[in-house]
Amino acid sequence: MKDATLILSDGTQFHGKSFGYEQDVVGEVVFNTAMTGYPESLTDPSYAGQILVSTYPLIGNYGVPPTTADNGLPTYLESERIHVRALIVADYSDHYSHWNGQESLSQWLRREKIPAITGIDTRRLTKVLRYQGVMMGRIVIEGATPAPIENGKEKEDAYGSVNWVEKVSCKKVMTYLPEAYPQSIPNKRGRNTALHKTAHRVILVDCGVKSNIIRCLLRRGLEVVRVPWDYDFNQLAFDGLFLANGPGDPERCECTVNHIRTFLRGEETKALHGGKVRPLMGICLGNQLLAKAAGACTYKLKFGHRSHNQPVRRVGTYQCFITSQNHGYAVDDSTLPEDWSPLFVNMNDGSNEGICHKHYPWFSAQFHPEACSGPTDTEWMFDKFAALLSGTISYPAAMADETVVTPRWLDGCKANPSVLLLGSGALKIGQAGEFDYSGSQALKALKEEGVRTILINPNIATVQTSKDVADTVYFQPVTPEIVARIIEKERPDGILLSFGGQTALNCGVELHRQGVLQRFGVRVLGTPVETIIDTEDRERFVQRLDEIDVKTIRSQACSSVAEVREAAAALGFPVILRAAYALGGLGSGFCDDNDQLIAQAEEAFSFSPQVLVEKSLRGWKEVEYEVVRDQYDNCITVCNMENFDPLGIHTGESIVVAPSQTLTNAEYHKLRALAIRIVRHLGIVGECNVQYALDPQSEDYRIIEVNARLSRSSALASKATGYPLAFVAAKLGLGYGLFDLKNAVTKSTSAFFEPALDYVVCKLPRWDLSKFHGVSHQLGSSMKSVGEVMAIGRTFEESLQKGLRMIGQGMHGFVANRDITVDDVSAALSHATDSRIFILSKALRMGFTVPQIHALTNIDPWFLHKLQHIITLEQQLRQFATFSEMADWMDYSELLEYLEAPEFVGLLRRAKVYGFSDFQIARALGLETGRTMEEASNIVRTWRKELGVTPTVNQIDTLAAEYPAQTNYLYLTYV
Repeated sequence: MKDATLILSDGTQFHGKSFGYEQDVVGEVVFNTAMTGYPESLTDPSYAGQILVSTYPLIGNYGVPPTTADNGLPTYLESERIHVRALIVADYSDHYSHWNGQESLSQWLRREKIPAITGIDTRRLTKVLRYQGVMMGRIVIEGATPAPIENGKEKEDAYGSVNWVEKVSCKKVMTYLPEAYPQSIPNKRGRNTALHKTAHRVILVDCGVKSNIIRCLLRRGLEVVRVPWDYDFNQLAFDGLFLANGPGDPERCECTVNHIRTFLRGEETKALHGGKVRPLMGICLGNQLLAKAAGACTYKLKFGHRSHNQPVRRVGTYQCFITSQNHGYAVDDSTLPEDWSPLFVNMNDGSNEGICHKHYPWFSAQFHPEACSGPTDTEWMFDKFAALLSGTISYPAAMADETVVTPRWLDGCKANPSVLLLGSGALKIGQAGEFDYSGSQALKALKEEGVRTILINPNIATVQTSKDVADTVYFQPVTPEIVARIIEKERPDGILLSFGGQTALNCGVELHRQGVLQRFGVRVLGTPVETIIDTEDRERFVQRLDEIDVKTIRSQACSSVAEVREAAAALGFPVILRAAYALGGLGSGFCDDNDQLIAQAEEAFSFSPQVLVEKSLRGWKEVEYEVVRDQYDNCITVCNMENFDPLGIHTGESIVVAPSQTLTNAEYHKLRALAIRIVRHLGIVGECNVQYALDPQSEDYRIIEVNARLSRSSALASKATGYPLAFVAAKLGLGYGLFDLKNAVTKSTSAFFEPALDYVVCKLPRWDLSKFHGVSHQLGSSMKSVGEVMAIGRTFEESLQKGLRMIGQGMHGFVANRDITVDDVSAALSHATDSRIFILSKALRMGFTVPQIHALTNIDPWFLHKLQHIITLEQQLRQFATFSEMADWMDYSELLEYLEAPEFVGLLRRAKVYGFSDFQIARALGLETGRTMEEASNIVRTWRKELGVTPTVNQIDTLAAEYPAQTNYLYLTYV
């Protein structure tokens, strides 16, 4: 890779390596905090003329999909070509892994002649743009062709001086016909809105339209006539008008504004004479153009909104939505005429996010309801538009708030209410300290509201049982009999069941069944008991999800060994047995034959009266989402995580990575939308965890389970993102809405948001199996780990190696460890044990290829390529082992000349970027010969400082540096 530099107009420089087309370019530099969807973003016409900075460091993970077309539209992309001027990333993944990946990102960029730089500190760059505002920038690549000249001068004019819409709009009128005319469309609540069977014609003004906007209209049975930005559409016959998104300053589109103004005045005149007014909908730039046509003003934002997690609120309602956005200009809603109103507002900065007419069916959104890439939470706006065209709903009733509002529990309580919190029970794998975080946070939230707190937890070795955390603590077992006696004595007003793991949940369900809670008037706060039972009873769980056509694993609930045998025969081996109402996968296991089945069934029934027999999907990916919902039906997914290991190993035994690393935008948001749909249908209030099995060769999925409670994953997600899930869940249990609460890290933005990570988190399990004789070290669906380590880094390799140093197995990372003895490496790879990560290291060093290891383990090749990268770096370091000999006899100033060689300095920096400790580098360089490892490590540390290879301190700010953090949640990194 050639050296490349980004030079901002204020003189700030960032140095990296080129991985795209080698040509100098100039453009406006903007940042996007999305964690997926780079192919869609690159082909979004709204980025025309801009150099795009991706805050998420790992780009290229899943390659680039085919550039095929369907109905005249790209199948997977947002337009026929890349529109960005250039791409800036922190860590480019040259090795991609995905069933739909056709080529690498680098190959695509070179073919499309788009420059790209990797190795840039995108966090520092984002902070510069956040404080200074977006500015022009130049990319200079070593030996590349200079930036092109236009009209006798370089393209360094202000971004707003160019009419970018003219450059990206279509040049002729094009018509798209729907394949079928749907008779009805489900709205947000799942109710059907009837439509006419004939297609209605919509004029779409192309200011830089994204293909998915047209797809959304076609799916609703509409005929779309796409016209150029300056085309006088008023001369055509049509039923509705659609104003599309596009790039640049709306001031450059006065021609379009005039055409829209003519339409509005004509329809107003028609209405005065009793005629039907034709509907109008706008998106992004379309929102700004509609506002200008109505008589309002627009202005340029400091750095714009470009992300997948912008929270907006319907003005005058409790409805909040997570939206995808890409724009640098906004409407000044204070300049709207009297007959127009703001429709949405940005919950972070208060800027306008949409407008609507008070009487006529005209409305628009600044965000992207079609959201490709991004969440589709507001796609219902297309349904409203289609229904207005068909005349099946009227305006303004079409935009009515459907939220059912109930009073806050806290507001209706007596003075000084009390709440009972069930802890996690005795010290046991899957219990105790693993839920100390959630319980402690809940108690903190309750005390903040002046609620008297009562805690039942027999474990004294926890924070929540410390002095002054709870008002009253009972060191008693969490059993229905004892809890009932305490309820009778204390007479609490409410009870929280979801903060103590499975023990607390099971106890709460039994108290409900016995009538104890009803008898003493104790209100279950948060998720209702019936919902908890729906998620815990496997048979009811499947039935509830069938109601909304969500796929679950083929299964059968059994109450005897005989029923288990019958179910396995019907499903066919292999199967997996799961015990209901059990924690940590107790009693679960895979069965390949009847002998294994009987043994596993007997074990499972020792833990639970009900056992679920499921068809095995071993080898599929395992992914989970942490979802939060308030009583106003507002939902967010705070974090998603992907298991390093495929399905078949309990998530508590697996290395878990947040966010997911191998999911495309389509997969990420499909599973996200499903999780929200499930949570809404079940009626969960607070936090829950949804676990998926995802087919590695398609977008097919199955729901594994839904935990209607805080879990081990919840604690990980909270610490990984900075979002206090348990604290927020407790507040929601009291009746607050997410819009009432603040982001705990920024202390200024809303708690209704989805964290944008610009780093990678790895969770690694810890075991104590070596302390026990005769115990099986083989891993499966039942949890054996006794703890976990969380590590944060800007690259996957860095995060993984940091974590491996802390799991208590005496290792220093993925390499440079003591050798482990393995009789049969292939067999050890096929049957996972607590040493599997180090067996992977041994296999790669022995010459096993990534395809060979993938065939034996089903671990995604992307992860394996990252592990191979660590091995390669170690081998490259070993080539400089002569430095260890030179250090013994050469004068230090003379040695420094050798050390300053660009090849060595660059390699040393890369080693630190990818998680090598000074210990590992010293061992690879052979510095331990004749020295202690402490001395060798200190030598490397001295060299690093001399060569300027030092770390930076980064904040976890929940929003990828888009907004400043007010808390010191910090980590060290070298990117």
